[in-house]
Amino acid sequence: MKKTLAAAAAAAAGALLAVQVSLPAHAASGSTFNSTSNPVLFVHGYTGDASNWNTMADRFRADGWPASYLDQWSYDWRQSNVTTAQQLSAEIDRLLTATGAAKVDIVSHSMGGLSSRYYLKNLDGTARVDAWVSLGGPNHGTDSANSCLDTSCSEMRIGSDFLAALNSGDETPGSARYATWWSPCDTVINPDSSVALSGATNTRTACLSHTGLLTDATVYAQTRDMINR
Repeated sequence: MKKTLAAAAAAAAGALLAVQVSLPAHAASGSTFNSTSNPVLFVHGYTGDASNWNTMADRFRADGWPASYLDQWSYDWRQSNVTTAQQLSAEIDRLLTATGAAKVDIVSHSMGGLSSRYYLKNLDGTARVDAWVSLGGPNHGTDSANSCLDTSCSEMRIGSDFLAALNSGDETPGSARYATWWSPCDTVINPDSSVALSGATNTRTACLSHTGLLTDATVYAQTRDMINR
């Protein structure tokens, strides 16, 4: 009887081990990454760089995303958002080739939402983007841009020619899923209503600073769940 029980236990353990071995490394217990998850391209904002995304990217990794699927991209934030959008297009093509994916998800902060929106609207980006996220984006301008002189910053001014063209017609073109998050305590984006887009899912956060949107655990979880459908 003892031998029979021992044999059964060994067989069960062997079966469990076989299941565990067959799982990919990024599909560990509790992982939210799955076969339909897209690579994520992070686009920082004015005066930012790739390190702005360290906390969020670490959380994606902890939730099972492989490092090759998390692209913390950097660019020259002084240049026109049009130029950045063109460079963004090349980076997305590179990321798709590297991962073999058909589409990417874009998560942007602040001004990063403008170049990525330009890409979607004017550079055939809707064919390559599944979901687009804006965290504290000056989608309709901000008065914080009134005192700066860089080309990119002047494009963020309320009523700028760049924003007028970007927001003309459909603000959320194509079949991509659009979502924005805005904070009532964000003193960089004024007015608060600048962030929301017609046709997007627009979410008010807790009282977070402009940079706090990058590290807040709730905003991360909501962003992850929105893009990972």
